[in-house]
Amino acid sequence: MTDWPIGISTGCFYKTPITEVLQDIRDGGFTLLEICSFPDHLPYHDKDAVNKARDAIDKLGLEPFSFHAPFASHIDITALDEKPRQQALEELLAACDAAAILGARHIVIHPGPEREGKPRDEELYQRMRNAAEVLSTVATHCRKLGLQLLMENMLPHLLFGHTSDILYMLGAIKETNVGTCLDTGHANLSGELFNVVHKMSGHLRMIHANDNKGDWDAHLVPGKGTIDWTRIVHDLTNANFRGTVILELAGGEGLSPAGMLERARHGRQFLQDICRREAVPVSPQET
Repeated sequence: MTDWPIGISTGCFYKTPITEVLQDIRDGGFTLLEICSFPDHLPYHDKDAVNKARDAIDKLGLEPFSFHAPFASHIDITALDEKPRQQALEELLAACDAAAILGARHIVIHPGPEREGKPRDEELYQRMRNAAEVLSTVATHCRKLGLQLLMENMLPHLLFGHTSDILYMLGAIKETNVGTCLDTGHANLSGELFNVVHKMSGHLRMIHANDNKGDWDAHLVPGKGTIDWTRIVHDLTNANFRGTVILELAGGEGLSPAGMLERARHGRQFLQDICRREAVPVSPQET
């Protein structure tokens, strides 16, 4: 069996303070976490709140594998104007500081803003250069804090929503403590899922595992959408993936924490069953 650790993102509880759901997560059978930066969940600028979360995590014996940096249309590291670009940089640096306090090993960042559309080539190239410059600064800060920066593939309708954009960034960032995070739902919507596994294989450190039906970013439990998970497991195994899988699921309206965690356990079991059945390294003759 391919023994990939499987954890859960606290983002499914993003409307609830993190300290109010950690016990539920532990009781639900999960110890490995990605921590969500939504302000109602964890006000990451508030060091007292971050320290309180860290103390609660430690007390329960949980492991903060990663911290997801904030993302929004106004957090734009590609901005042509220096002021909003600097503001975006400050948000990411604050998120890195919070991640370090929490004891996370990785910080996951969207390399572009939550903004639709693709500008003309000249502007696109300038925005890509701006993003690479900002992310180089962030990566340097991460290195000093003992963090690894992971860039996540974005939705296809957003700026930098294609694999080629991530690959450009990997080459342009002036640090080596940089890898990638594959969001399976995003890649499924872009039609690039299996190309992404292949193209990112040398840099891939973690998976955001979620499903959809090819229409919108539903963050369904694996197995509840159209993604071919058997092929993903097979391809990741062939690519010698040795990272971590984080279930990044949508919380349901009116769904209790116990109900949410039951869904997550079903998703984890679904993936583990496929790993046991299918994850056998392929010999050179079979490739």
